[in-house]
Amino acid sequence: MAMVRVGRLPEQVDRIDGELRQPRDVLDGEGLRDPSSGDHVQPRRATAPDEVDRAIAAAARAHRDGVWADLDVASRSEWLERIAGELDGVGDDLAVAESTGSGVPVAVTRMFAGSLAGAFRGAASLLRTAGVRTELPGPVRPVELLRLPWGPAAVLVPWNAPAAMAAGKVAMALAAGCTVLLKPPEWSPLGCNLVADAIHRVELPAGVFQMVHGGPATGAALTGDPRVKVVSYTGSLAAGRAIARAAAEHFTALQLELGGNNPAIVRADADIDATAAALASGMLKLNGQWCEAPGKVLVARARHDDLVDALRDHLGRRRIGHHLDDTTEVGPLSHAAHRDRLHQQVDALVADGGDVLTAGEVPDLPGWFWAPRLVVGVDPGRCVDELFGPVVSVHPVDDDEHAVALANDTPYGLAGYVFSSDLDVAQALGRRIRFGEVKINGTSVIDLTPTSTQSFWGLSGIGGHGDAEVLRFFTGSQIVGVDHPDVPI
Repeated sequence: MAMVRVGRLPEQVDRIDGELRQPRDVLDGEGLRDPSSGDHVQPRRATAPDEVDRAIAAAARAHRDGVWADLDVASRSEWLERIAGELDGVGDDLAVAESTGSGVPVAVTRMFAGSLAGAFRGAASLLRTAGVRTELPGPVRPVELLRLPWGPAAVLVPWNAPAAMAAGKVAMALAAGCTVLLKPPEWSPLGCNLVADAIHRVELPAGVFQMVHGGPATGAALTGDPRVKVVSYTGSLAAGRAIARAAAEHFTALQLELGGNNPAIVRADADIDATAAALASGMLKLNGQWCEAPGKVLVARARHDDLVDALRDHLGRRRIGHHLDDTTEVGPLSHAAHRDRLHQQVDALVADGGDVLTAGEVPDLPGWFWAPRLVVGVDPGRCVDELFGPVVSVHPVDDDEHAVALANDTPYGLAGYVFSSDLDVAQALGRRIRFGEVKINGTSVIDLTPTSTQSFWGLSGIGGHGDAEVLRFFTGSQIVGVDHPDVPI
């Protein structure tokens, strides 16, 4: 084993109106636990309701007073660059904190940690390029098209990669001119605290950045408050629905990324070994706790058994181990409740007629380890909901038409995959399945182009992602100019 040395993990600290203090309340149930050992790490803390209200009030006041929204592009960009500079030095500590919260191997969280400063630099660069004011021809003189911040933004991030998600969303919200209220996930809040530390050190004007802690009650207080004008959330469908209901009362602007059970079509002409390698990589990213992981494999009937064998082989080669071992490729699941839920979901597929094939060996450790699994022989109509773990179902299909029909037989529409040696045919198939992003012959986490927009279709959410899309989401448009002088109506 090549264990990473662990120093003191960060504490959970609220940031409200420029002040730092530990949340007063503690959530019921088990606290934060080491995912490889089950040992207690910290209580799961929650910000008291009156303190959440104070944070919202501070964000609303700062927006109303214009201490952030009224800054010019150059000034806001400079602040973002300063935050990036503070994040340059926190990579190792942040990698350990994120790995301890999510179970994702530290070798992976180290890569994510190295990208956080880039999120703020990228937001600054995009802001300078996009600007906030455009001149257009008008009836009398040029009119102004302005992109103005909606107002206080609530940012709620998931527990699988919280710091990276927080950095990307917070950077774009700040670039847009919004004041920000960040809520880290209750199961993995530590990495976000290091991001918040870096933001605190640059001494933004009071009220521009807040962070509060807790579970659904804290989230509901943020997303249901009329002073919050925009909400960006990544997480479960159930929570997304609750947020949408609360936001509907005030017509709050929403961006919801809610996942889905993503299909992968494997044609008869696909390179089976290369396809199996790509599918194994996709289903094991973040230990399978990735919203765009392939979940339902639709393979040409003649290649079904070959693909199952090859996929088990590739999965079995991955080293499952302690999350802080630098040689680990697949770590434990994030927390016991998630492991138990995954067991229940797979057991339900077995009850529906599925057979489970496991791959790989779990270490002799008491944590939340889970060997990758393939489920075969189950009706594809029973494989609808996201599993969010290293599990895929594999189904034979008769032809391309059958594959497209099964791929589209879902209320979700986040990501899809097509594998084929004929790229033209694969591209044509990709256009026929209703998902925000369709990748051909690969399952990488990187967007196909840095400027692309991926919409969240169906129950996968509202809005989309992509840098320019997210920056635009946090703003509304306003047009100002001299009216037509002689129009009678």
